[in-house]
Amino acid sequence: MDQVTVLRAAKLREEINYHNYRYHTLDSPLISDAQFDALVDELRALEIAHPELITPDSPTQRIGGAPAEGFAKVEHPAPILSLDKASSRAELLAWHTRISKLLSEDVPPLAYTVEPKFDGLTVVLHYRQGQLVLGATRGDGLVGEDITANLRTVKTLPLRIPVDPDGPQPPPYLVVRGEVLILLKDFDALNTRLIEAGESPFANPRNAAAGSLRQLDPAITARRPLHLYAYSIVTADGPVPETQQETLAYLRALGFAQPDEIAFFQGGAGDRRLDAVADYCEQMIARRNTLPYEADGLVIKIDDLATQAALGVVGGRPRGAVAYKFPAQEATTTLVDVEFSVGRTGVITPTALLDPVPIAGVTVSRASLHNFDFIAERDIRIGDRVLVKRAGDVIPYVEGPVVDVRDGSQRIIEPPGVCPACGDPIVHPEGEIAYYCINAACPAQLVQKLTYFTHVLDIEGLGERTAVQLVEQRLVEDPADLYFLTKEALLMLEGFADKKADNLLNAIAQAKDRPFDRVLAALGIRGVGVTVAQVLAEAFPTLGALAEAPAEVIASVEGIGPITAQNILTWFAHVHNRAMVEKLRQAGLKLAAESKAVVVGEQPLADLTFVITGALSRPRDDVKAWIASLGGKVAGSVSQKTSYLVVGADPGGSKYNRAQELNTPLLTEEQLYALAGSHP
Repeated sequence: MDQVTVLRAAKLREEINYHNYRYHTLDSPLISDAQFDALVDELRALEIAHPELITPDSPTQRIGGAPAEGFAKVEHPAPILSLDKASSRAELLAWHTRISKLLSEDVPPLAYTVEPKFDGLTVVLHYRQGQLVLGATRGDGLVGEDITANLRTVKTLPLRIPVDPDGPQPPPYLVVRGEVLILLKDFDALNTRLIEAGESPFANPRNAAAGSLRQLDPAITARRPLHLYAYSIVTADGPVPETQQETLAYLRALGFAQPDEIAFFQGGAGDRRLDAVADYCEQMIARRNTLPYEADGLVIKIDDLATQAALGVVGGRPRGAVAYKFPAQEATTTLVDVEFSVGRTGVITPTALLDPVPIAGVTVSRASLHNFDFIAERDIRIGDRVLVKRAGDVIPYVEGPVVDVRDGSQRIIEPPGVCPACGDPIVHPEGEIAYYCINAACPAQLVQKLTYFTHVLDIEGLGERTAVQLVEQRLVEDPADLYFLTKEALLMLEGFADKKADNLLNAIAQAKDRPFDRVLAALGIRGVGVTVAQVLAEAFPTLGALAEAPAEVIASVEGIGPITAQNILTWFAHVHNRAMVEKLRQAGLKLAAESKAVVVGEQPLADLTFVITGALSRPRDDVKAWIASLGGKVAGSVSQKTSYLVVGADPGGSKYNRAQELNTPLLTEEQLYALAGSHP
């Protein structure tokens, strides 16, 4: 054996022990699970080839990491073992072949239980006479940490079993193994609360669960949405079920929560049964991103517990179960730089440029940073070691930095001062997360602005494909240039002949007759859609009057507010936007309101102000226009002047909560139509 192999084994032992410490003790992993597994696999392969390399401190000879300081140590009544892994059908079949050689010929075909492999924190729960007396972390598998006070705050953890008095009576002493985690919906809500309170959000649900359970103050743990799933019995002073399927049913009857995603494979011949297990594992890979919790694989167990025990343990791992690992969806790498791009709506988006790293079979070199608030909240910097996640077909994104490996060379990420597409100054409206380019002539936004403009003004024949052609051929620099197109210019475009060119020019000319409020809505000012434009047109009879009005005057209009008012002022302050308005004036569009005609017919919604939240069965703009036709008004936010909040499907929380505070009456969509006595 050469010296290079000896040194490599020593280096691997050192790295693996360090990463074990970071993962199990500090809850701050430096590398992903897949990268860690690769190191362990390499060391195990070296030790198999050269048994003399095995040392007492080798991570292949132990079960996990050392317990954290700060809690009393607890010796487990039996080793809390980790599992060997498989990551393919072939490796699963190889596991079956290995264990089959150890079974006697009279053992019947094996049955299997398949359970989620939760990405949470393993806990060991001790019950005496049905009462919880001790709860501990897994620690190194032999000794854990006493976190009983914290575990008592977990609502899904029964303090006494059975929860149902009619349930089965447990033995005098029962030790249960389970997993504490945070469901994904609760994790998102937790991070939202932390951000609103000015605290740092958690990088992922596992860190949140582990950090919550290791709080020295149980009152903090009690405020965290922790969830417990129980899945095995460690030991018991009395009879317990003889199969894993019966064990799960027994634990459920005692009052422990269990996930829906548990499968049992018992029928059919042994080989076909294992094929069915492998099929299920492959199906779950596709479903993993629909699960309500984070799971990094499945646990496949021989259902008969006596057979499991008879197979024994090798290298600290029981032979009677195996972890089928999902393809890795995250990895750590270096954030090399940040690129800024402008979206079609003017939002400036930061993108991380990464040292390329393989994730879930794809080499990732770019990842989303979401927005600048996210960057600031997570304190992500150029040069950081960062955790990158790629879940299914979702665009890879940076979850956060590994802060304690910084060396001082990292640089803070600052929003750009000018638009990367047109060079105009960037604006950041107060109260908004996004940074914007508001230049109506910005080339990165022009196609979207054209299609929006033509949609609002009902210009037929000018869809996105034609808009792209007009921009690419530089026939328009802003939407107002549509009114100065010539037939000769259109005939130069692919797909245009005499009739198509004439039809488009006629449609553009007819759009000059659209009323002032539609022209105002077509400008693309943020927050000024069709309904808001109608409200503004009533308050300001000309576009010039709106452009010259102070912010406080605009904000005083019912349903407008200070953010929209500031957006209007900022838009009109831009030189390119004022130039576009002047071109619209020269083209003959209506930039002033016409005298109001006398309203004819019943006005059942007169003097009523509505706010809408959630999805309706009809387009919202159609419903708003219908309300206005019956004398009502639609505002953008709930206030003392709001008559009703119309609640559709999936309503937003802010409007609904505000309505509750003000005791604003609520209407369903059908109740709104009943109030008016008609439908749109």
